[in-house]
Amino acid sequence: MKVIPTSIPDVLIIEPRVFGDDRGFFFESYNERDFESATGIRPHFVQDNHSKSARNVLRGLHYQIRQPQGKLVRVISGEVYDVAVDIRKGSPTFGKWTSAILSAENKRMLWIPEGFAHGFLVLSDAAEVLYKTTDYWFPEHERTISWNDADLSVGWPLECDVPVLSGKDGQGRPFRETDLFE
Repeated sequence: MKVIPTSIPDVLIIEPRVFGDDRGFFFESYNERDFESATGIRPHFVQDNHSKSARNVLRGLHYQIRQPQGKLVRVISGEVYDVAVDIRKGSPTFGKWTSAILSAENKRMLWIPEGFAHGFLVLSDAAEVLYKTTDYWFPEHERTISWNDADLSVGWPLECDVPVLSGKDGQGRPFRETDLFE
């Protein structure tokens, strides 16, 4: 496994070692021992999530203010532009964001620790995203930051003026007005 730093040191791109031949490929998508050895992090995953979305769907920017979730995100079909926003008030990268292209082809994963908002934009005709979380989903603690918040200025590579959003995501709150981590 190869660990690639991002512009925010706590967010990591994980590139697995892939074994391929004329039959296809094999790789370990997660190995606790190897992950800890490569990153120094030993997350305890309690839930796996799987979503499928069409082109131009944007999901996020989501987080849980209580019982925050660390996430290990990967794509098994298609391609997404994946974003993590640091919402930890005391962090030197507070209010900054970083991104990675995750795809079935590149097999990269993104480690997003607790204290970050997360979202992704589908770049292919469709994409299936899998992610492991370090805590369960608690809808009463979930918050959404507006995908197009002017203070964050996330550089979404949009093919249209407005992405396809859920009702909840379309009503995300401005970064300055949302609950943040101390």
